[in-house]
Amino acid sequence: MNVLVTGATGTDGCRGVDGLRDAPDVTVAAASRHPARARDRLNCATVAFDFTDPTSYRDAFADVDAMFLVRPPALSRVRRDVVPALAAAVGAGVERVVFLSVIGADRNPLVPHARIESWLADAGLETTFLRASFFMQNLSTTHREEIRDGRLAVPAGDGKTSLVEARDVAAVAVRALCEGITGASDLTGPDALSYAEVCAVLSAALEREVEYTAPSLPRFLISRYRLEGNLAKTGVMAAIYTTARLGLANRVTDDVRSLLGRPPTDFRTFVRDNRTVWT
Repeated sequence: MNVLVTGATGTDGCRGVDGLRDAPDVTVAAASRHPARARDRLNCATVAFDFTDPTSYRDAFADVDAMFLVRPPALSRVRRDVVPALAAAVGAGVERVVFLSVIGADRNPLVPHARIESWLADAGLETTFLRASFFMQNLSTTHREEIRDGRLAVPAGDGKTSLVEARDVAAVAVRALCEGITGASDLTGPDALSYAEVCAVLSAALEREVEYTAPSLPRFLISRYRLEGNLAKTGVMAAIYTTARLGLANRVTDDVRSLLGRPPTDFRTFVRDNRTVWT
């Protein structure tokens, strides 16, 4: 089976590539706008691909049987930026798509993941929707510097989030691709934590205080935009944390355990394994 992974250099895509590279009877290729750079990083075959460049579609989808679809966060206008590539994939003979979605996409038609799920469901493909909760890795990447500085400023209030480890999500994706598992799964960690509890775990592991400051939404938007300079990314982050603030991100499921035959990684283990990131 020939599998193409989009978003292959991102948090979940690169872990999917790692798992597929070791799978029997699977040939994996990473799709990237910068294939030479991706090849050096991922140590696998790469192909030039850009969702917004139709000239890249033909070579990218040639002889591809299945795809691990990871949407680039910058592409929020699904019909314009994503659907043409998906239509080209179907036309080229791709038969199976495992899509990295977001938990709650089935109940929130406003998120781009919901629109992609809807298009795929009508496309006559074998589809798997992995509706993942908030990645633990966001704390070791996006929020790494501020945690190093001893604080975490997100507008989640007292809301809890069922944080999930990206390696668990990627492992589920690999199994779904290799075994033809279809349907939808809500992928979460084993429990839901408030961000005060998140900071308590970080403080204990790092042996210094990490303060949860819980700014208001307007203050977060202003400060984060000044830091990132990216309005779209800032808006997505604000939406994620507002979901937690409203108590809509605390759902815990057993889907990871049932699909992998083991419990999902807990947050304390993640922090212990990645402690040096923040030190």
